[in-house]
Amino acid sequence: MSEVLRVGVVGVGIMGADHAERLVRRTAHARLVAVADPDEARAKELAGQFAGVRAVGDALELIGADDVDAVILASPGFVHEEQVLACLAAGKPVLCEKPLTMDSESSLRLVRAERDLGRRLIQVGFMRRFDPEYAQLRSVLAGGSLGRTLLLHNVHRNASVPNTDFRSEMIVRDSLVHEVDVARFLFGEEVAAVQVLSPASTSHASAGVVDPQVAIFTMAGGGIVTNEVFVNSQVGYEVRCEAVAERGSVIIGQPSTGLYSTALAVDGLGRWGGSVPADYRTRFATAYDLEVQAWVDSALQGESVGPSVWDGYAATAVSTAGMASLASGERVTVDLVDRPGPTTPASRTPTKEQS
Repeated sequence: MSEVLRVGVVGVGIMGADHAERLVRRTAHARLVAVADPDEARAKELAGQFAGVRAVGDALELIGADDVDAVILASPGFVHEEQVLACLAAGKPVLCEKPLTMDSESSLRLVRAERDLGRRLIQVGFMRRFDPEYAQLRSVLAGGSLGRTLLLHNVHRNASVPNTDFRSEMIVRDSLVHEVDVARFLFGEEVAAVQVLSPASTSHASAGVVDPQVAIFTMAGGGIVTNEVFVNSQVGYEVRCEAVAERGSVIIGQPSTGLYSTALAVDGLGRWGGSVPADYRTRFATAYDLEVQAWVDSALQGESVGPSVWDGYAATAVSTAGMASLASGERVTVDLVDRPGPTTPASRTPTKEQS
């Protein structure tokens, strides 16, 4: 006999389909039982790729289903509050992709709802915390051998984004939010203020879209974080981070092919070898696998790991301040409520299934 977590996935876009395939192919002690999407035909198409998986059109129906023990939300952020609250009401662990919600007020409502429930059920999908390089960097900085961390420099580039309905604010809310969590994760403290600068935009951006953007975070302890986010770089998916401390610096996220060459090219110039991943699913494949496996294991054990609902709220609060700064160009203070006390871990009876 083995313990198996029966999982439903809400949202069948790129991320939801990726999670569905991950659950079926690469996650131990988990079984994908259902997928949900308002586009039920698309949900049926995804479900049809896997044996024994059903499709429904209503996310709340999936969340409330008796044969679903836990839920991954890969749905748009504007429906997260309703869906997370449904998971809490059903007593089911939920892995909610970022952003937790679209604004700090709704994220705070989820913090308070989980606190009132009295046990932790929410994990937020900041997968970089599970990336081996980011985890190793956190360990090095926390170990103290380099002294106090003074600066972080983050680079976050995408090849392109769809031009239809894309707005400058989406860079802050949907992309920069990862750098917010990285800063909090590596410094171990909150972001106190943010300023978003608007350089000249690339010709590849839609009219009126500010891309790239440069955001500067001031941490609660006085450290500074610089962030370049460029979503129409035309190259690929690049994410790098350099931490500068009192006795040295550490860089992660360099091209991962293992081949660096300064051999002369045909034009007589030196070249660095290596390739740039096409998208985030390649760059953070291991991180996503480790994240989902840790979530499944913790749900089965009645424990909680990974970014909490507070981490989701804090990141959303910084993004909310960042969008205000994008509009004004000014430095904006981040408004956070006092952090509530800890909740107890999730407690569930896992399903017993024959191996």
